[in-house]
Amino acid sequence: MKLLVIGGSVFVGRAFAVEGVRRGWEVTVFNRGRSQADPPGVRVLRGDRTDAADLAAMAAAGPYDAVVDVCGYVPREVGKSAAALAGHADAYLFVSTINVYPGYPALPTDESSPRQGGTADAGPEDGDYGWLKDGCEKAVRQAFPGRVVVLQPGLIVGPHDRARRTAAWLRRAALGGPMAVPGTPDRPLRVIDVRDLAAFGLDLLAGAPKDEVEDYMVPGAPDNGNWGDYLDACVAATGNRAELVYVDDRHFVDHGVEPWTELPLWLPPAPQTAAVWTASCAKALAAGLRCRPVTDSVRDTAAWLFAPGGEQEAFEDYKHFTQWTPFLSPDKERAILAAHATEQSRTR
Repeated sequence: MKLLVIGGSVFVGRAFAVEGVRRGWEVTVFNRGRSQADPPGVRVLRGDRTDAADLAAMAAAGPYDAVVDVCGYVPREVGKSAAALAGHADAYLFVSTINVYPGYPALPTDESSPRQGGTADAGPEDGDYGWLKDGCEKAVRQAFPGRVVVLQPGLIVGPHDRARRTAAWLRRAALGGPMAVPGTPDRPLRVIDVRDLAAFGLDLLAGAPKDEVEDYMVPGAPDNGNWGDYLDACVAATGNRAELVYVDDRHFVDHGVEPWTELPLWLPPAPQTAAVWTASCAKALAAGLRCRPVTDSVRDTAAWLFAPGGEQEAFEDYKHFTQWTPFLSPDKERAILAAHATEQSRTR
């Protein structure tokens, strides 16, 4: 199997490339060489997907049995990439997002839910992230009619994640001491390990040719772990130095903690996020998706993070996260713990 990965050096693209090599496939990665080292065992093509000459060279280096596109955000650019490859590849897998469904995360969502309505010729200024991703999907389908697989993940976790989510929680747990966490341990959580996402995608590409477009929402299995499992794993992976203290969400709100960014994976209960952890994964699971326990994902992320160079990779400047809010500050955490302790003493 000859596989082309557009991207291939960072997180999701890296996982697809590594999984392809593991299967004994001939894997080519196409990127600018600016992010980090390409994984071992791949053929490397340097170029920019916005450059017509680079796209032509990428196509000419084929043919390919399949293309995996993990870094398409602008429909106009994705359309040009797909068009350049249309006569040089048999299938195209596009990694999109669950945000192509505007009802998410307020409403229950599956593949039949209303779409954003993005257009295939849109530029970066024409819409927001979910709308543009919907347009990217349309652009790929136009270039590869009947030969497209679209994966729509929610929260992706695992080694080499530079989004500073699990890595941030692991860093905090490694400091030890009382650790303020919101909610209760039984709160639902729905994540997918990047390696499971890649394995599922390549299984689909290796299967029988499909005569119609296939979309798969892949937020992760509903039974692979909850909030408490995730946090317990963070503590265990860092030597059990921290003590989890579950605190009512309102204390975090009262102290001005920024949901999701200042405290990753946390969203205080609200109607607009009521279904954030309940999006359907039924179609993907029926098609063969296998999800490892979230505890395994956390453990392996810690092994990467605390290995030489891991923290630098996780927390170095990265274009998508240059405005990332720092993790909950020690001063705020102490104030939240104090407010919680005072409340607990009053109820005794």
